[in-house]
Amino acid sequence: MKPLWIGILAAFFFAFTFILNRIMNLEGGSWAWSASLRYEMMLPLLLGLVALRGGIKPVLREIRSNPWAWMLWSFIGFVLFYAPICFASVYGPGWLVAATWQLTIVIGLMIAPVLEEGWRKQGLVAAFKSSIPVAALYTSLIILLGIVLVQAGHTANITGRELLLGVLLIIVACAAYPAGNRRLMQISGGRLDAPQRVLAMTLCSLPFWLLLSLYAWITSGPPSAGQLYNSLLVAVFSGVAATVLFFQATQMVRSSPQRLAGVEATQSLEVVFALIAEVIVLSAPLPAMTGWVGLILVVGGMIIHSFATLPKAARKTGSVRTESAGPSN
Repeated sequence: MKPLWIGILAAFFFAFTFILNRIMNLEGGSWAWSASLRYEMMLPLLLGLVALRGGIKPVLREIRSNPWAWMLWSFIGFVLFYAPICFASVYGPGWLVAATWQLTIVIGLMIAPVLEEGWRKQGLVAAFKSSIPVAALYTSLIILLGIVLVQAGHTANITGRELLLGVLLIIVACAAYPAGNRRLMQISGGRLDAPQRVLAMTLCSLPFWLLLSLYAWITSGPPSAGQLYNSLLVAVFSGVAATVLFFQATQMVRSSPQRLAGVEATQSLEVVFALIAEVIVLSAPLPAMTGWVGLILVVGGMIIHSFATLPKAARKTGSVRTESAGPSN
């Protein structure tokens, strides 16, 4: 159960992303600054964290061993994840973006067989059958239904174009984040721990964030003091704390697709955390009845999903043996 609890703690810190991004949008801040500043501010924090543990050299060695793969999958896992999330936050409250983001549970389950090295030999259909547990698939569909109801309860407040654009962008993010995370776990082969892997991905995605900063400067000028402060909070709480915790949890169960899906499902609690914070901090209106039903399905589906992905022995004893998270280097 330890990876699941770590995943829930990561969801709490991840919720800060949706709230703070919404605050920055309401204050007139550029979504491009919100996206790029997070990772630019994460870099010195991660460098200090990893350096204190003597882990910088293994990170650089790992990147040098396969630079193009690290660049590609870091772009997919970080840039194609966070830039769309920030842009989508322009169109709706943080809890709505957080609810739609839970599509990553379903999409992560679907892309898992494609990322496995042996799927070409056995065929994609056979790979899906062998790696996707039926119980996890059914509970993912419950979560998906909940997301549809959450969106349906909000459609009266935004145009069809805004809804479509926001959802499509989040779908891109939902596929990119687990794909980048899982592929680089495979590429690094346990040689990097979670903070080191986050640092490596941040370093390799930095050129893209600098280009996005240039775009933000040209289109909206320099960031305000408020946006700088809120971006620093996002970098600390979501970029470092949440990402390291989530990567640690996924690395602990990296050899079990079922348990990996269960850890990823814990992120649905971001919806609850984001909704509570947004109502308290921003006095946001509560969801409509369909929205409440959708939220119940999302969270209930996550709980069922997490239980369904535990080994049978763990369900009886209430515990689960975790694997080594890999050497600290």
